[in-house]
Amino acid sequence: MAAVEDALIVAGGLGTRMFPVSAMLAKEALPLVDVPVLTHLIQEAAHAGVKRVHVISRPGKDLSAWVEGRSGLASFRPDMHAHHLDPGVNVEVLIHEQQEQRGLGDAISCALHAVQGPFLILLGDNLLMTEHRTTGVLAPSTASRDLVEAFEQTGRPVAGLMRVSPEESTSFGMVRMEDGQILEVIEKPPLGMAPSDLALCGRYLWTEDASRLLEHYGVEEHGELQSIRVQEHWMNDGGMEGVVHENAVWYDAGRPLPWLKAQIDHALRREDFGPELREWLTSRMA
Repeated sequence: MAAVEDALIVAGGLGTRMFPVSAMLAKEALPLVDVPVLTHLIQEAAHAGVKRVHVISRPGKDLSAWVEGRSGLASFRPDMHAHHLDPGVNVEVLIHEQQEQRGLGDAISCALHAVQGPFLILLGDNLLMTEHRTTGVLAPSTASRDLVEAFEQTGRPVAGLMRVSPEESTSFGMVRMEDGQILEVIEKPPLGMAPSDLALCGRYLWTEDASRLLEHYGVEEHGELQSIRVQEHWMNDGGMEGVVHENAVWYDAGRPLPWLKAQIDHALRREDFGPELREWLTSRMA
């Protein structure tokens, strides 16, 4: 079975729901308290064992200076730079551009010429946090590593899942799953019509036949549903695994209120900020 050596971080969105801040700063560069989203994502991918991280951006959304460490302030916090991870871990970070907004499948296609074998996909505005340590001792999320371990057991494509409330289910792709295999995905079902409480959460592991399937289910015909058609193909032919991230906290950097809640929740869980912030919040609410 081929090793998972590549991860794609899809960061080409327009960020319209975060406007006007997204007009000045890419949402993937927004800080979760004091660490950019993209830093967390690259560290998560590296922790899963990949050798190359491909950041899929769009024209005019320049993330290259940050990724390459060309910021004049980078030397002040080398521990926060994408390439300064755990000892012994080294990943190559590459930038690709999606010229038009034509959905997830098309974004993935922009990087596949540089990908070898099976690969991880991380949506750039979704964080799955499994640790909440202080800045100087970051612990990468295990979410992507969990997908790699599932793939190593079965050889099948994998999707990460999180449990959501009935009210939240109307905003996500909700899955029907049996014996660890995803049988169906229903996009944004009406309230009370979701097949389960399990939602797709922006983490995938696709197998090396993805390139052929993306050509078969072309974006011209299927548009933004292209990636769904590919996954439906796997569900009906060989199977697609689902991994429930029971110990993770899901943060959404794509919408203002969920991102505000994420800042507070993460800070409360950190040892350096939690006690003082909790005391201030208690007095403020009083």
